[in-house]
Amino acid sequence: MSTQGPAVFTQRYRAFLFDMDGTLLNSIAAAERVWSLWAERHGLDVAAFLKTIHGARAIDTITRQALPGVDPEVEAQWITEAEINDVEGIVAIPGAVEFLSHLPGDQWALVTSAPRELALRRLQAAGIAPPAVLVTAEDVAKGKPDPACYLLGAQRLGVPVQDCLVFEDATVGIQAGEAAGADVMVVTSTHVQPMATVHACIEAYDTLRVLRDGDGLLELKSLTR
Repeated sequence: MSTQGPAVFTQRYRAFLFDMDGTLLNSIAAAERVWSLWAERHGLDVAAFLKTIHGARAIDTITRQALPGVDPEVEAQWITEAEINDVEGIVAIPGAVEFLSHLPGDQWALVTSAPRELALRRLQAAGIAPPAVLVTAEDVAKGKPDPACYLLGAQRLGVPVQDCLVFEDATVGIQAGEAAGADVMVVTSTHVQPMATVHACIEAYDTLRVLRDGDGLLELKSLTR
């Protein structure tokens, strides 16, 4: 399938695969509070460092810093526990809850870089019911931009990943969706700066409607086109 933007409104899909943070819910304030503390503790340039955390697994973010004497697994566990305890201000992306309510439960999955316990905590805070299929940080050996997570999400749904549409907000997640061979929709609700992308973009889900055809395939309709 083509990944050029308008194509997502002419294709039909077997399933949708959603990232979580920045895609279904806004957790930026909570995440940056926790990561700022961690960065300060390790003497990092906080402002520059925070630009690198979004979309990736905590263990991958920490490993990339190559800090002497730092155990990425131990530090990632600290980050996870701190984030589980701080869900203040986490909210669903506008229209996300209603949009998900129109999807058959066996035709969508959550594919997040967050650990399972944190993912469930944030979904609860945002008022989003967890799906039957949930792929989290523990489920893959390599995190985004590696495509393993999206390949696994499609596999667990029992559909070819090429017949899926990935919803993403972060560069590493978009790259993971592309590498998996899926079409991509970029959610820009939490973007501070515009993103240059060949993919279709939405700011919120209240501009979308999903239809299910006689073969059970999902089709997107834009309410602004």
